Order: sequence, then structure tokens, then C-alpha cells
Amino acid sequence: MTPPPMLITNAQLVCSDGVRVGSLLVRDGAIAALGTADAPGDATVLDAGGKWLAPAIIDLGVFAVDRAACRAGGIVRVAPMPDQSPVLDDPGPVQRLALIGKPDLWIHPIAAATRGLSGRELAEMATCRAAGARAVGTGAGWIADAGVMARVLAYARDLDLAVIVHVEDAGLVGSAVATSGETATRLGLPAASAIAEALAVARDLMLAEETGARVHFRQVTTAAAFDLIRAAKRRGVRVTCGVTPAHLLLSDIAISDFRTFARLSPPLRGEADRQATVAAVADGTVDVLCSGHAPRGPEAKRLPFADAEAGMAGAATLLPLTLTLVRDGHVSMERLFRLLAANPARVLNLDVGLLAPGQPADLLLFDPQAPWRIDADAMPGIWGNTPFDGLPVQGRALRVWKGGREV
Repeated sequence: MTPPPMLITNAQLVCSDGVRVGSLLVRDGAIAALGTADAPGDATVLDAGGKWLAPAIIDLGVFAVDRAACRAGGIVRVAPMPDQSPVLDDPGPVQRLALIGKPDLWIHPIAAATRGLSGRELAEMATCRAAGARAVGTGAGWIADAGVMARVLAYARDLDLAVIVHVEDAGLVGSAVATSGETATRLGLPAASAIAEALAVARDLMLAEETGARVHFRQVTTAAAFDLIRAAKRRGVRVTCGVTPAHLLLSDIAISDFRTFARLSPPLRGEADRQATVAAVADGTVDVLCSGHAPRGPEAKRLPFADAEAGMAGAATLLPLTLTLVRDGHVSMERLFRLLAANPARVLNLDVGLLAPGQPADLLLFDPQAPWRIDADAMPGIWGNTPFDGLPVQGRALRVWKGGREV
């Protein structure tokens, strides 16, 4: 049932070309007008009180569909990685996952590029696309066989699907759990050189250039890899990349004292690479900010560091952590929401993610100044394992709408 018309007044509207103060009219689940608009006689009128109204967030590359965490974080669309149970290498699981979240949370599955994510035999990408997949991916691992990866890219190109890639050369990484450097050495942890990322990026960029495919590197975290991507973009390679707040705000120092909440994949890098990641966001090299949401329970984290599972709960904290980029002057508010909404939509071939007439009324009303403290034990969602436990932050989602219907 379509909700009645709604007029949101006195809002700071985060549009693609800047921020303006005004109203936004929702009719039949879509944005009908913005800036100045009159309320129809049957409309609900909401005074935003000067708070900010933006496109609701699209979280690209989550490992778990977590409704409570998404609602708290202002997220109304998620693209789950193929590393589900069962693996998303068949149209049945893809179709079921695509349907279960509606109407509050729309799920856009990323199908497995290879059967069982084995990196050997290509999965049925065409039938998975017909079942609802919006991209294909390598999962949490890298396809080591260049011939297989070339076929994946060519097949995905013909289907106009982006290939979502995890970029770490598996032969170099092995069983490493940290980045080589002073911290890993001091803690005695199995570590691998950060160059493993650039090696994987270099190969996959060449294959993408050769095939003409669209490739999206889900998380890029090193200066060397960003340099390769910048050069490829200048050559016209169809490449985009993303990063999580953890790799923007934390270095490998965060794993000191064997803090398993900071055990991530890819692992946290040295301070120079962290600064290079922030610079890549500021200069436009990074296209997408994502949460990397991978909630883990005590049985997976209360272990020796090398035995703990990688991953963090990130959906509920994506908004406040990325707002630090605005406060620190690295991006404007409108650019932040391109990174959080419009650009992820483009990777997934979705015509959403903007405040514009005709767009679905997927809306987020938020207060960028609202102060609170991240508490892992009180985080909404499946689990609250976050390396930001105890951190004071600013920015909170106040209300969220999906297709004009409040979540």
C-alpha cells in the first residue's frame, strides 16, 4: 500500500550539486519536488527543524544482512557478498535473499563469480542475474588463476555486471593476520607485506583493461594500490574502488594488546598507508564508502589474535564515522553522500541514490552534530564487535524512509 503524500519542510537538503534549505515532497513513494513545494490537502507535513535530509545509504559489500544495524545507520539498501550460507552461486539462494528484506530493507545480492567461491569453475552468472543479482564477486578471497579471472571479467562484461573483487595476492598473504611492520613484529603475529594488495590490483586492472569489464575493488587500503588505480582511471579503465571507515581512521597500532576487534580483512595498515587512503578519498580516487559489516560473536573474537575471525560490525556506525571526513574538510556533505549512496548505486546499476524528482523516496533525516559514544555491548544488530568501542562520535540517523514509507 502506497503511503499518503508527505511534505518535509525546513530541511537542509543534501543534493548532488550542493546543500540547500527547503522542502521535499513525496508522492506515490517517489520524490515529487524539492526546494519549494506546496503540500497537497491530504499530505502529512513534517517539520525537519533545520536537520539534514539526504539520500538513504546504500551499503555495498556486507557479509550479513542485519536489519537493526541498518536502521540505526540510515541504510535502506544492502548488497551482500556471495559468502553466505549457502554460497550465492545458484539462482535459488540469490532470489530468496533478494526478496526477504522488502519493504524496509532492499537486498541486492552479489552473486559468486565461481562455483563455491573456489576460484576455478565459473558460476552461472546469467541465471543469477535473472534471479536478482546486481553484480558478481570473488567473495572474501582472490581468484589466483589469471585465466579464470579473465573469463569472469569477460562474462560479466557481456552481462553488464560489475565484478566486486577482494584484492590481496593469496600466495603472498598465506596465513598472515597482520601487515608486516613494527607492530606485527613486536606482537609476533604472522604478517604479510602490504604489497600483496598492489600486486592483486595490478593484475586485475590489466585484465579489466584487456576485457573492457567493469571492476570494483571492494576495499583498497595502500598508497601503491591507489597509485595504480589513479593511473588506470586516467587511461579509461572502468574501475571503481571503496574503503571502510576502519582503514581511514585506524592504523595497525590498533591491534596492539592483541585486540581482536581490530582483526580485519584486509588487515589494518601502517600510518603512511592510512594517510594515503584519506588522501585518496579527498582527491576522488575512492568512489564508495562502505561498512564492511561482518558481525562476529564472542566465540569468534574471544580467541588468540591469530585464531580470531576477521571482521567488524560497521553498519550502525558508518554514518558518524564518515561524517568525520566532512568535519575535517576532506569532502563536502554532498560528496559524502555520493560516496555513500549515488556511487554504490551506480556500481550496482541502480537508478537511485539522489535527492531528485522521480527518484524513489529513500530518505535519511539526520543530525550531524548529535553526540554519542560507541558501545560494543549496546550496538543494535546481530553483534557489536567494533574496533571503535568507546569512541565519542557525532552524527545520528533520526528517521529513515524507504520508498516514502518510514522504516
